[in-house]
Amino acid sequence: MKSKIALGTLLISIVMIGSMASLAKADTLDRTDFEQESFAKTVDFCDYVRAYATLHGIPEPPNFDKWHANMYMTYVNTSGFKLLYAGLEDITTDESAYLRIPMQSFIMHYKTNQNNRDVILASTFLMLMAFNETTSSLYADSPDKEDKLFASFSLGFDLSKLGKTLPVLNSKTETIPLTHSEDKLEWEWGMKYTNLTALWWETWIDPNNPRFRNSWPVGLTVYDELTFTYKLTIDPVTGNATLRENHVIGRMRHLFVGIIPVAWTYYNSTGTYGMLGKKLSNDTIHDFIQDNGLEMSIINFQTSVMADHETYSQTQAGQNVTDNETKVTDTSINTFADDGEKIFNADFGTKKTYNLYNYTDDPTETTFNAYDSTARTAEIAGYAGNGGLFAYHIGLMKFLPAVVVHMYPGLVAKAVSTIANMSRANYFYIIAYPEYSGYKVEHDPTFTAYISTESAATPPPGLTDLSAFGGLIVILVIVIVVGIALAVFVARRKT
Repeated sequence: MKSKIALGTLLISIVMIGSMASLAKADTLDRTDFEQESFAKTVDFCDYVRAYATLHGIPEPPNFDKWHANMYMTYVNTSGFKLLYAGLEDITTDESAYLRIPMQSFIMHYKTNQNNRDVILASTFLMLMAFNETTSSLYADSPDKEDKLFASFSLGFDLSKLGKTLPVLNSKTETIPLTHSEDKLEWEWGMKYTNLTALWWETWIDPNNPRFRNSWPVGLTVYDELTFTYKLTIDPVTGNATLRENHVIGRMRHLFVGIIPVAWTYYNSTGTYGMLGKKLSNDTIHDFIQDNGLEMSIINFQTSVMADHETYSQTQAGQNVTDNETKVTDTSINTFADDGEKIFNADFGTKKTYNLYNYTDDPTETTFNAYDSTARTAEIAGYAGNGGLFAYHIGLMKFLPAVVVHMYPGLVAKAVSTIANMSRANYFYIIAYPEYSGYKVEHDPTFTAYISTESAATPPPGLTDLSAFGGLIVILVIVIVVGIALAVFVARRKT
């Protein structure tokens, strides 16, 4: 029976087979790129590391020539404001299995509005997380340590070669070109992952014992898409640089629930199916998610550094959000220098509504209903302490200070110890979508940097004496290599 073969092969292949096709040859990243007004290119970050290692006589690990981490990078450098965006397209350590993992980060460098002081600020998307509320939940409609939590860890497997009887599940990445207005004060770009597979791992975020059950995933799903688009608007007169981040979580098309891959039940938009392909009921994937009270959320964190000052973050009412669980649904988070100068704002209250596209009512997904999201900050150790779950992120985030060298070398030492380290975050924040049912979600929180109204001079990239950072960068390269190796080891254990 075709349905038996299709379902069995579909599940086993998702778990066991990685993408077999790499991206086209990547561009090179050079220090002189950061002297330009803008650029957009796909860069093999491992090539960047190899070039640096060769230049400085750093030994490479065995088979490192087969390691590739292709990242889409865009850069804007205008009106005294710099923004570097990096989105992971795929990663491999053997050139045979490529994994597509949604990892998104941006780094800003600017001088502050009031005192003209240099700031490096970074923000990173970590993951999607589904959750069930319990009778002991601490925060309504927001995932907390008393809830049932399921980290949705996307691995982007490619199933295009498994036969015509299977659904189209070739996970792909599309880059959205960098464009700008005529006056170059508005910029847009982004990235889209399609047919994205994800394993669901039961997760605990108690800061005293953060962990995930890595023996068996409890579910496996395929999202239509996961899209991130960005719009940067710079007002050099008022000193505001506003970044609107629009993210789309596509509807869930396939869901396997059980002990993956031993015993499971399969759901899609037509009904429920057993392991042998027999239809068990007309309950769809959307019925299952709604009946079981599953909600969806996204997890992010933000860090910032200044040369001679520390930074702190709080709500408009003055509540500290660093390593605290604080509701911020109807407000915003301000980040300050330790002498009180405001340097950044993350606004959750102005645009707290999100759009939900009910596929059951409208298969074209052109109409939507608006619902209120919830937002709050979280205790840092609950996430940063879960090193096994975030092995890929920890490994690749180590590269961030390597580009800070070219954006503003004076802050690279602090960047190494801060912006690449989740445990040093200003805050983690969670945006949750209570009305969900597995349908498409669209939302766009807003971030504002308070920049100098004067275009102050910055040391030209690459012209600063980097000898003082030589040992630091050597350590950085080693940490990157070890981090990626750990990530791949964890992934292979999972598969």
